[in-house]
Amino acid sequence: MSIDVNNESGTEVDEQAILDIARYALARMRIHPLSELSVIVVDTAAMEQLHIQWMDLPGPTDVMSFPMDELRPPAKDDAEPPQGLLGDIVLCPEVAKKQGEDAETQHSMDEELQLLTVHGVLHLLGYDHEEPDEKAEMFGLQAAIVDGWRGEHGLTGPSPAPTVS
Repeated sequence: MSIDVNNESGTEVDEQAILDIARYALARMRIHPLSELSVIVVDTAAMEQLHIQWMDLPGPTDVMSFPMDELRPPAKDDAEPPQGLLGDIVLCPEVAKKQGEDAETQHSMDEELQLLTVHGVLHLLGYDHEEPDEKAEMFGLQAAIVDGWRGEHGLTGPSPAPTVS
């Protein structure tokens, strides 16, 4: 799995954890091991510009996903997953920090960035949360992936609750 993490935000983030949880999520979703993903960490000004340009919405957001080859998890366990470019995930640590502080179960900026990384991966794989059934499926997968990764890394305590809208 080729995953690049590029921090352009000026904020110190746990890049290794972002890389590790992205790799874990892609493996868990059975994405081809030679697929490629880019994660870019930006400041609020850059995120706001992307949010306006691509979503026509004001202000910065927490995470945006830009799919390339529209890869999907294989439908059957024995199916060979396709290889390709997943796309880009853009994260904003300043928004993540505020969301972590404001969450019902307060958590760190890095924990929120880990959650948002998984959220971004799922969006790249075609998951969405516009409808209640889609939201239940996506957020259920998101929680299972984050909990699984945290368990493998010996991290205790509750996983961050989904704060993305």
